[in-house]
Amino acid sequence: MKILVVDDEKIIVKGLKYNLEQEGYQVECAYDGEEAVKKAHDSSVGLILLDVMLPKTDGLTACRMIRAFSDVPIIMLTARSEDIDKILGLEYGADDYITKPFNIREVTSRIKAILRRVNPVAKEKDVLVSGDIKLDYNLRRVTVKDKVIELTGKEFDLLDLFLKNPGKVYTREGLLDIAWGVEYPGDERTVDVHIRRLREKIEENPAEPLYIKTKWGVGYYYKED
Repeated sequence: MKILVVDDEKIIVKGLKYNLEQEGYQVECAYDGEEAVKKAHDSSVGLILLDVMLPKTDGLTACRMIRAFSDVPIIMLTARSEDIDKILGLEYGADDYITKPFNIREVTSRIKAILRRVNPVAKEKDVLVSGDIKLDYNLRRVTVKDKVIELTGKEFDLLDLFLKNPGKVYTREGLLDIAWGVEYPGDERTVDVHIRRLREKIEENPAEPLYIKTKWGVGYYYKED
């Protein structure tokens, strides 16, 4: 597994590179947003640690540009604690975020958690079909009415959960625990952002969703035809 570490502070890059290599990962480094986007085209990159504050092209813009051609998991690194920065990162396609200063154990734990979700050891079936939606686990690909839909790793996992449990209502807190882990420090707005993005991709009219329904005052569920 190759991890792309992007930060303009070379001492941070050096520390992350050393510790991640000790965990057995290959590490590629970049020091600005333009370089990050260029190196993200490497198909062997399995995850990106991407700083928000970068020269040339900022991290949020770089994240959005990468999402145009890749669904590789992205963890944003930010020195800011404002909710708006975290929400923007999720809006632009990030899967997670870590606030500086961080503990290297937290970084490696988050990486392992995400990689476990996007690279499961085994699945019960190679393909899951529910109505117009088809999930191909080997390719990590989703099609809706035979049209390929590009989802992030987190969006794929949420859709997988809904399709396997049609009609079951999940609270925002429950989805946060299942999809992000019980120790995830984020709040329930993280779930709302991902559900909205998922709807925008798979629904013909996100304002009146056919698949991912809202149970007002409770949470979300998948309505199978």
